[in-house]
Amino acid sequence: MEVTRKNFSSVLPEVEKAINEADFLSVDTEFSGLHASNSFHISPLDTPEERYHKLRKGSSDFLVFQVGLCTFCYDKENSTYEAKPFNFYVFPKPYSRAAPDCRFLCQSSSIDFLASQGFDFNKVFKEGIPYLTSMQESELRDFLEERHKQYTQFSSPAFVTPDSGAEAVTTKGPIEIPEEHKEFIEGICNNIQEFLDKEGEESLSLPSCNGFVRKLIYQTVRQRFQSRVHLGAKTNEKKQRLIVVTRIKSEDEMKKKELEKQSTELAELEDAVGFSKVIRLISQSGKLVVGHNMFMDLVHLLHRFCSKLPENYQEFKAMAKCVFPKILDTKLMANTTPCKELLPSSVLGDLLKHIYSPPFKKPEVVIPENFPRYDIDDSNLHEAAYDAYITGICFTGMSSFLGGLQKPPLSYVPPDAPVVKPFTNKLFLMRVADVPYLDLEGDDVLPSRDHVFHITFPKEWKASDLYQLFSPFGNINITWLDDISAYVSLYKRDQSSTVMSTLCKRDARYKILTYELFKNGFKDKESRKRSHAPESTEEEPKKKKPLNVESVTPPMPEENGNKAEEEKMAADSTSEQQPNEQKMFEVPAW
Repeated sequence: MEVTRKNFSSVLPEVEKAINEADFLSVDTEFSGLHASNSFHISPLDTPEERYHKLRKGSSDFLVFQVGLCTFCYDKENSTYEAKPFNFYVFPKPYSRAAPDCRFLCQSSSIDFLASQGFDFNKVFKEGIPYLTSMQESELRDFLEERHKQYTQFSSPAFVTPDSGAEAVTTKGPIEIPEEHKEFIEGICNNIQEFLDKEGEESLSLPSCNGFVRKLIYQTVRQRFQSRVHLGAKTNEKKQRLIVVTRIKSEDEMKKKELEKQSTELAELEDAVGFSKVIRLISQSGKLVVGHNMFMDLVHLLHRFCSKLPENYQEFKAMAKCVFPKILDTKLMANTTPCKELLPSSVLGDLLKHIYSPPFKKPEVVIPENFPRYDIDDSNLHEAAYDAYITGICFTGMSSFLGGLQKPPLSYVPPDAPVVKPFTNKLFLMRVADVPYLDLEGDDVLPSRDHVFHITFPKEWKASDLYQLFSPFGNINITWLDDISAYVSLYKRDQSSTVMSTLCKRDARYKILTYELFKNGFKDKESRKRSHAPESTEEEPKKKKPLNVESVTPPMPEENGNKAEEEKMAADSTSEQQPNEQKMFEVPAW
């Protein structure tokens, strides 16, 4: 079901009902870009914390254009799932001058890709649902309450114009009208007098003018006409702000008009909260939220609709767990034994095709009549609702397969089943060979990297120079950081102990540090002059233990191989930002 600003209010109760009735939810997002900068890149040996800081930078610069939500409710009687897909177009349109006016980046390759998929950008910008974080909503509500308090105190908008921004203050008295504006103000007053003398019309729209002149109009009209008129503000189709004059018969009617206007302002603020209400409904439900390669999706959803992302990594974990108590990444399920051995590709579109083939069993999913029917083919990919829909199907297919391995086999696997719990609150890390996942509930699995060395060298050096230098220790893997530094990983780990003693004495043109020393800050002065990500290094893939689906042991996926074409490349391509001063995360007051 397509949801825009035009039908959001009417559809929201149906969304709430679907969330409350669901057994689990699946989500997907589409962004305005992925790479925040060309200066930084991800490393195959990023730690989960380093990867978070890189994604955090990207989420701050790019917008979410579309959010897909699909609810899944299991029908035990018919052994089928009822799916309700919602496709939300979102855009942070400021509803007033006091509201946040968002600046954002677009990446040309991302826009070109979405355009090639038939994405409707006009719908985003013209009909996108607005949104506010809880902090933004609170600040705007406080601002309105303060302004309404000023109206009550001074019994007139003469000193505070109703369209003032957040910087509005109460003046102590009338402003002297400059000579160049006297004729215009006098003409406005004559127009108002003619309006009052005529019967029939209940309101008069004054000509468009700037904020200072509007303030002079409010001041002068209130002085001359006392309680005979009420002044309000509106914005026309061309985004011009106008003053609307309404005839008033008594002071009581003036107060009534003012209360009506204040109620309208509060209602506009409520509408401006917009799509954030959906995220709050999901959070309050406590339901399992499923995504595919969802680290980037999660970061964007938290940053755009909940609260500014914390600089501290542990605070990010706490925030994610607070907003979404239970999440699951189907990319992690697909890259974990025993599913791993049966799935040649974990790209979302390919994964769906494999789930529809033995030994997996095609899930029976029905969609209600008032929702769009989806043909299962690649033409629908990259519509957020469709991607969320097939993500939920992939989850049910893989969880049912794991349930079938139990003794006795499970005919239905609920979202909180023991075979599902090992994957809960763990996020897949793209292109990271030796870290199985990011763990939102506990400490991350951080492997030993004693076989990894950081080296700085002359700019003219090539890969062949590094291969020759490390030739006594066998084959190596090089991870370039910039043109004068790299990480070198030994395939023969037992040779690691002799590297420093052998190479550090040979040549002053290069400098070698162990991985641990480099990560602890002992970087040479030469490399500090160059901008490069503080990343970890590449390691020879090692075989992980297969997941015992009968236990709740955290899953250990094997190396991802060459799945670089995964459509969620966001996790692989955003820039890095290091943590600065720590600030405690505050739980949103929803």
